[in-house]
Amino acid sequence: MHKLWLWFAQAVTVFVAALFVVSTFHPEWLPQRPPAPAAPEPRPPGPAPSLAQDSYREAVRRAMPAVVNIYTTKEVRAPRHPLFNDPLFRRFFGEPPGEGTRRATSLGSGVIVSASGDILTNHHVIEGADEIEVALADGKRLQAKVVGTDPETDLAVLRVPSQGLPVIAFGSSDALRVGDVVLAIGNALGLGHTVTAGIVSALGRSGLGINIYENYIQTDAAINQGNSGGALVDAQGQLVGINNAILSQTGGSIGIGFAIPVSTAKAVLDQIVSTGSVTRGWIGVELQELTPALAESFGLEGRSGAVIASVLPGGPADRAGVRPGDVLLAIDGRAVSGPPAVLNLVAGLAPGASATLRLWRKGAMREVAVTVGRRPRPPRPD
Repeated sequence: MHKLWLWFAQAVTVFVAALFVVSTFHPEWLPQRPPAPAAPEPRPPGPAPSLAQDSYREAVRRAMPAVVNIYTTKEVRAPRHPLFNDPLFRRFFGEPPGEGTRRATSLGSGVIVSASGDILTNHHVIEGADEIEVALADGKRLQAKVVGTDPETDLAVLRVPSQGLPVIAFGSSDALRVGDVVLAIGNALGLGHTVTAGIVSALGRSGLGINIYENYIQTDAAINQGNSGGALVDAQGQLVGINNAILSQTGGSIGIGFAIPVSTAKAVLDQIVSTGSVTRGWIGVELQELTPALAESFGLEGRSGAVIASVLPGGPADRAGVRPGDVLLAIDGRAVSGPPAVLNLVAGLAPGASATLRLWRKGAMREVAVTVGRRPRPPRPD
């Protein structure tokens, strides 16, 4: 027994000595112990994390008081039903009544842009209305009068007899990027103030045939009937657009809505408030797209511009020597990408001012100076 204990003691001594040598000269041979977890640093005192950090309620709180509901009424002619012209019907039921009138109502939205009662909305919301009633966010109802309209951008300015109204904060539509969060606020389907959220789907949409001047913000924030003229705001509650139209086969939102940029709306608003109307530049030409095939035929492969399809005789462009078949490349040094860009650039020129047009004609570049005219008013519908 004594000998067995001696062997055990010697074996332990040899093992400890070997372990010492290995740990000293070759520690990598030994299994590594996982490091002890670091003690958590104390959190500085402050408010607890908000459960509503992804909420846009602050943006809504800032913007909604300045959004109004608009209700309009007008008299419309009620034509006689074709059945009344049937001789058999007239024989049994007598002479039918003639054409009459009836009261039609419609709804929309608007945005308060001055504490003294100026409201921005769509032209089509109030077009032909005999009476316009505005419902504020606090439930108060006021009769509104039209200050001025601009059918070519589908904008209008109303005024209500009130002071100290809540005013929307203007943002920057030029700073918007695809993917930015936006909120649409308005009188959707006549339900009263309604908010929908989405993102900017596209910028600079044109060629839709909705208005003459188109430079739309496209969004998937639901825009429904009654939202027209309401506010499109950013995540801070600042106005970036005026809701205008939807693309739909059913009349309901399918996630493709369009808003007029606030930069356009502000320019129209300022002119209407100052003069009661909108004045735009005009040079008297009709344009068509410069397709790749046309560009190649003109020797302009890889360039952008717009083809002068026709020139109004005696108009500003005609007097400056512009000819049909010229390709317009730039206006005052600003390149044009197509007819909508030309339309918007010329509209921003002051009537009476001189503008330089860069043209491509018969394989050569040339520049002409044109005196900008005043765009004629669109004819009033009968």
